[in-house]
Amino acid sequence: MKAVLSILCALALVGCSKPDPVERVSGPTMGSTYTVQYVPPANGPDAVQVKQEIETILATLDQHFSTYRGDSLVSTFNQLPAGSCQAMPEDVLKLVRFGETLWRESGGAFDLSVEPLMNLWGFGPQSREQKVPDPQRLVEVRQRVGQGHLRIDGDLLCKDVALELDFDSLVAGHAVDLVSARLSALGIHNQLVEITGELKTLGRKPDGTPWRVALELPREDRQIAEQIVSVDGLGVSTSGDYRNYFEENGQRFSHTFDARLGRPIAHSLAAVTVFDASALVADGYSTLLLVLGPEQGWEFAVAQNLPAVFVMRADSGFIARVTPAFERIVGTGAGKNEE
Repeated sequence: MKAVLSILCALALVGCSKPDPVERVSGPTMGSTYTVQYVPPANGPDAVQVKQEIETILATLDQHFSTYRGDSLVSTFNQLPAGSCQAMPEDVLKLVRFGETLWRESGGAFDLSVEPLMNLWGFGPQSREQKVPDPQRLVEVRQRVGQGHLRIDGDLLCKDVALELDFDSLVAGHAVDLVSARLSALGIHNQLVEITGELKTLGRKPDGTPWRVALELPREDRQIAEQIVSVDGLGVSTSGDYRNYFEENGQRFSHTFDARLGRPIAHSLAAVTVFDASALVADGYSTLLLVLGPEQGWEFAVAQNLPAVFVMRADSGFIARVTPAFERIVGTGAGKNEE
């Protein structure tokens, strides 16, 4: 599942200066952690039940999407040969459909089938070492990559080649949405849900003010809050490449892949943060924009009216750029919704 190193531009929760009647539950998940803060409603569930509800959702997602356990649905599918189909639950098919939308919109740059490339370059669950692969081996592996080889037939997920799927770019945001919706169903309408760095807020803190997050610039030595943003009803996702990477012969290779090229991205865009009413949508588009880069990604974000913050490397360190949609939603709680 998604490891903590994939959270590449931190989102720090900004709390109150004095004690608040806020309940907090947390625990390990997806190779990282989750934290949920909420205002307990009158006659609502206790913290033990809330934690159990959350971890039931997370356990189901792990059984469906983890590439680090051989018995998960995705791992079982990845082991099938070309021309195979496997029955899948609706949540897997939902992410495949959304992934196909992102693949199509990005011209193939975003792709859920990059798992073989990640393993080859040393970033996947079957990796042995991080290094630039042999060119001939890269050509061979690229024959098994391409979301166009994937199709849905009823409740069956089918593949034309022996491709392998990786949902790390989507599943944490999906988890945030599911947990947030479950909390709302339990009557918890004032909440902040954070899972492996992806988050969503609803309602207000006990003092009536909105939940806030601090957008931080990535730095190798420390992180400095750049802007405090009030959010209500928004998911927030950051994708970046400034921690999980290796260097060879003076060149930097990150864990984020451009499926069109079969190799890690190599541009000045260090991190992208996206806001949306759906954490899943924010999660997917933050990855898509990071893959596209500082020019293509910016043009895409503006054309699609995405509220986003771009952080680029520069000679002096890092510089940030925000889209017009971001300027409009700061403090307003609006966003691009998944259809």
